[in-house]
Amino acid sequence: MDRGVRLDRVGTGILRMTLLFGTATIAMALLAVPMLERRTEVARNDGIGLDMTSTGSISRHQVYTVEKSVLQAPGNVCIIHQDGSRQGDC
Repeated sequence: MDRGVRLDRVGTGILRMTLLFGTATIAMALLAVPMLERRTEVARNDGIGLDMTSTGSISRHQVYTVEKSVLQAPGNVCIIHQDGSRQGDC
């Protein structure tokens, strides 16, 4: 009879340990997901070397240089084409 009681206690102990670790895992997951989501959102908005400029389609054969100066008004751009012609606010 002692042996049956011991096995019953061992089984209950294993069940308690499983419930304890399962609960701890669920609690950590509930806390970790929002924290990790917030970190990825901050990294996404942080501008970590990503150029957020929108570009249009241009021919691959067309080579040009875009110049901007601190002395120009914001939004004014000078485009110098391969043949030396200039376009914009140069």
